Amino acid sequence: MSALPPSLSPWAESLSLFPEPLSLHVGAYVARLAAAVGGMRSRSNREGGEPEGYDGLSRRGSFDRLLVSEWLWALEAPEELVRRAAFGELSYLKPSFRQPQGARRTVVLLDAGPDQLGNPRIAHLALLIVMARRAEAAGAAFTWGVLQAPPPKQRPYSEVTPSLVLSWLGARDIAPPSEEQLAAWREALALEATPEDAWLVGDARLARLPSARGLSRVEVGEVMEPGERKLQVDVRPASREARSVVLELPPADDCVRLLRDPFQARVAKPVVRLSEDRPTSFHFSAEGRRLVTFHADGSVSAMAIPASPTATLPKPRRIKVKPNQTVLAAGWRPNGGLLTLMEREDRYVLHGTLSQPRISRGVGSAEIIGGWSSGYAPTFPSATPGPGRLFSWRDRGRQEMVLLLTRTGGLFLVYRVEAEQRIEMVALDYPVTAMAEVGNKLVYIRGGAKVPVSSRLERLRREKWQTGDDGKPVFVLAPQEDAPPPPPRTSLHVMGTWDAEDVVLNVKQGEACFGWASDVPVVQGMGLLAARHASNVWRMFLADHQVDITVPDGARVVGVGGCHVAEHQVGLFVLGADQRTLLWLTEKRETVLRKASEVVTHAEVSHSAPLLAWLTRSGELVVMDLTMGRVLYRATTGGM
Repeated sequence: MSALPPSLSPWAESLSLFPEPLSLHVGAYVARLAAAVGGMRSRSNREGGEPEGYDGLSRRGSFDRLLVSEWLWALEAPEELVRRAAFGELSYLKPSFRQPQGARRTVVLLDAGPDQLGNPRIAHLALLIVMARRAEAAGAAFTWGVLQAPPPKQRPYSEVTPSLVLSWLGARDIAPPSEEQLAAWREALALEATPEDAWLVGDARLARLPSARGLSRVEVGEVMEPGERKLQVDVRPASREARSVVLELPPADDCVRLLRDPFQARVAKPVVRLSEDRPTSFHFSAEGRRLVTFHADGSVSAMAIPASPTATLPKPRRIKVKPNQTVLAAGWRPNGGLLTLMEREDRYVLHGTLSQPRISRGVGSAEIIGGWSSGYAPTFPSATPGPGRLFSWRDRGRQEMVLLLTRTGGLFLVYRVEAEQRIEMVALDYPVTAMAEVGNKLVYIRGGAKVPVSSRLERLRREKWQTGDDGKPVFVLAPQEDAPPPPPRTSLHVMGTWDAEDVVLNVKQGEACFGWASDVPVVQGMGLLAARHASNVWRMFLADHQVDITVPDGARVVGVGGCHVAEHQVGLFVLGADQRTLLWLTEKRETVLRKASEVVTHAEVSHSAPLLAWLTRSGELVVMDLTMGRVLYRATTGGM
């Protein structure tokens, strides 16, 4: 950023957060508003505090603090001493007091209602910078918040940082602030009847609230004249005369940037793809930092997600498909790269090097794959419902196992029969609605009916590691036993803990999703989990309680986790009924995150990173950072 004008040097640190030319636009507002607001009134010597020596000279004082040099007049010219005292020309030592600075503070409450949405919020942003610097210069504390979200719903802020500003920009309300909300703020912040430095920022109607008595105000509104793009700001301190400032609005494009993401230097440049190369579906990898994408030409790729919109994007790892092959599933392993499962005529093909022992069938093919009761058996993987997901898992012997989760909810063990050089699968569980890696363990949600024990990997309790003819370990599957299916239930299972009981979830339906939470306590071994409890109700499972959230009719839940809109909170990420609007729902609020360019065919939230991705009908792929609310990556479809 270029050097700011000398007049803006007091706010240089705050303005340096903005890219050029936004810093100059905000800086112009800051300078004008700072002059209108003025500095904090300094406490006089009579306001109390412990004496702390002397601080300079004064023309007023008692004779016990008269300078020694002034007493010479009493000896040499007594009449001159009397004259100087009468005309206030004597010099006295000025006492200094140690003030309780911690008790001083500036409080700013911003209106996020319909009257202040849009351009008035640019003045709010500049006022935050002015008030924060003003309090710092006076050695006072600084507290600010949104009028419509009083404690305990939202805690007050004490800094002006990019993340907090973005959270504030995302806080919008359809109703103006009420008397109850302002009274709750006054009680929470212990604002006295005549607070020293508390400000309300919003529309002129704030003055009508009874609790606004004794508070200073800053009234912001747009100038309603044809062709004019200006803001009218009236500064009304509680103990001084009002001052008015008219601010010229920046260009329209810069206003949009200031209101959406004022700290983003550049937006993510779209990556143009050919129509034959457009993505058709995707999913996040197990560690959450890769995007496994399936393309219209039949290929599959794994792309590293950039850390910022301007970061250099490495070339994606990609596997082309031969004409006689079809991709069934794919996954990414941090230590093994891209893993794909394909179907070729009447056999399966697994691309990727595995650290896996040979599996000896020991029993007939029907015995390995069978064991499903009528009405519970899933169909074997095919490309018809769409590509599935591959998960890599280490068993007790630290050998790599490959698990396949299909779009229809079937969970399979994928293994290579070395003696016959082919890939086969064992059906493990059905229906599986969600699967993720939590605490270095693979966990999944089984919804609805539970399959017979004999058809799952719980048979490993009866397995034996044997030595083959060449001296290498052989994995022998035990014979299966028939068992009646238990009653339907939704439960969580951890891969490898076959002797442990499943965790039964207190929900009535099986659909679920795992999510990420950086500062919210979650259930150990489960992570952040949300499951459908009723038709329009989803239940989030936290460490010490459960939260039910109602989802609008026609909307679809695509993930669960935190968001830049509010700290220390988690909610549901939802695709609206219009199939374009992406929402974040908590127990008490609904926030619009983005509106896609057209109908969204698939959206998903990473379970281990603050990332939201969606794919539109035309093949536009967008990845959004949820901690900052900005787009990290965007790929559009171009012509040939």
